[in-house]
Amino acid sequence: MKVDNFPGLEDVFLDYRVEELLKCFMPLTGWKHHLELMIKLLKNPNQQYRCELNDKEDLMSLEEFAKKSNSNVKRAYSSYKRKVKSSNLLTFEQFVEKKFNGVVESYNLYVEDKKMSAAGMTMEQFVKQRFSYIGGRLNLFMKALYTHLPTSMISFKVVKKMFIALDLLKSLETLLRNSKFKQDFHQCEDGKSLQSILSSLSRSISLPWITSKVGISMFCIEKACLVFCTASSSSKLHTQEGEKFRFVVIDEAAQLRECESAIPLQLPGLQHAVLIGDERQLPALVKSKIAEKAEFGRSLFERLVLLGKERHMLNIQYRMHPSISKFPSEEFYNKQLADASIVKSTSYNKQFLKGKMYGSYSFINISRGKEQSNHDHSLKNIAEAAAVSQIIQSLRKECLTRRKKVSIGIISPYNGQVHEIQKTIKQYISDSDPNFSVSVRSVDDFQGGEEDIIIISTVRSNGVGNIGFLSNRQRTNVALTRARYCLWILGNASTLMNRNSVWRELDEKLAQAIENSLWDLDLDSLEAPFKKLSLWDNSNTASTSFRLVSNMGSYEIESLLLMPGKNRE
Repeated sequence: MKVDNFPGLEDVFLDYRVEELLKCFMPLTGWKHHLELMIKLLKNPNQQYRCELNDKEDLMSLEEFAKKSNSNVKRAYSSYKRKVKSSNLLTFEQFVEKKFNGVVESYNLYVEDKKMSAAGMTMEQFVKQRFSYIGGRLNLFMKALYTHLPTSMISFKVVKKMFIALDLLKSLETLLRNSKFKQDFHQCEDGKSLQSILSSLSRSISLPWITSKVGISMFCIEKACLVFCTASSSSKLHTQEGEKFRFVVIDEAAQLRECESAIPLQLPGLQHAVLIGDERQLPALVKSKIAEKAEFGRSLFERLVLLGKERHMLNIQYRMHPSISKFPSEEFYNKQLADASIVKSTSYNKQFLKGKMYGSYSFINISRGKEQSNHDHSLKNIAEAAAVSQIIQSLRKECLTRRKKVSIGIISPYNGQVHEIQKTIKQYISDSDPNFSVSVRSVDDFQGGEEDIIIISTVRSNGVGNIGFLSNRQRTNVALTRARYCLWILGNASTLMNRNSVWRELDEKLAQAIENSLWDLDLDSLEAPFKKLSLWDNSNTASTSFRLVSNMGSYEIESLLLMPGKNRE
């Protein structure tokens, strides 16, 4: 996931929070420093102007600034000198630039601030410049504090004052910019109100003297009432003193190995643990056959279920159209899965493409496709990839014509097919189009995800009914439960039905409501991609049969003759 594509998402990550708070905490360039500057400017701008004119203080070097603003820098450099040979030794300033980016950024702000000398300025120029600069810094600091400071350190009442202060800063800057300057501008109603609120904020917010990222990180965790993390990174919480955590909630617990669950469950002071998961979907990935045989991938969630531990089932699903949820409910959840009212409403009956073929639940039989290995020994099926490409092309055209927003997920159990489809549909998708998103992933990578339309490419096509790990019920359950409105399955029905697997059950369930009829498939649209991908192998012709089975009926077209280099009769 690209965090940059989702504005505001970075706010929840600790590293970003630490970066923003570090700017506020710095003693010479942070929140407190600029707050005091603005209060002094509002109290007596004339006095501040004279002080600036008489300021003879020399500009500090980076070394002087670092030692004065961050006591950790000096200790870190002393430790570094003891470990490194003198011939390769960095200077103090080089060390700071390499290891303490926050200090360097603060120093640059300090230099920028010092360059704003009042020399050569009129009173009016000085006030306008200083108010704009300091107000801009306070604007950034206040937003950082009310967004990132732990709620135990800043009350809602204080946050409301910040919003008022931000409005007053904007109002006064507009006044200074557009009105004739008056030396007693600070005595206006907004000026007095701003001075009062800033003084109140100075008393209300007491920031700790912490100038290192590690220190701020520990401070945030210590003061937080909610911590979101992975199971493995919860090990960092063991460094906190005292019995801070009483509750732990482990999401996707059925996909977590027992040893991984043990990490958060050993937090001191823990009183309650809630495990949320579904053991009927994919467990943790275990590549070693020996480890798999030893059930190393088994989750604590699954073990507790096997031991008869009472569990509570969330039996209402809010994602899938009822025709999609029907089979998983019957096959995997003993008919206990119920549909929420929202998925049963007419608004959930979406038709993204014309024709019954593109209803909410369809199985498209591609009987003459060929499974083959790629360079990584993973399987692919070029015929199915071509069919997927044609569907994506049609969906994109329809989306652009009707200006519909749609998200599409293409799932295959084999990475070889994932790569083949990605290559085939590349021309039809663009990262810059927010209304037409296409994600191509393996079943394992799609667990936990959902899209408006899901297209499944099953790949397997052979005469002996060998379907490999397609027979895994957990993997099939994941694949069949990702769609909101439409689920279209592509595969070779004879291969999938040749073994006593869940896929045979799927085809039989769908066949119960079949009404025989014919659907006229547009061969012209299919011929081009099939020719392009050279499906004919060593022969001159290829006969491809498509059979659509859906909750609406069965549609069959037998022996469609695709002839390379020749026009269709």
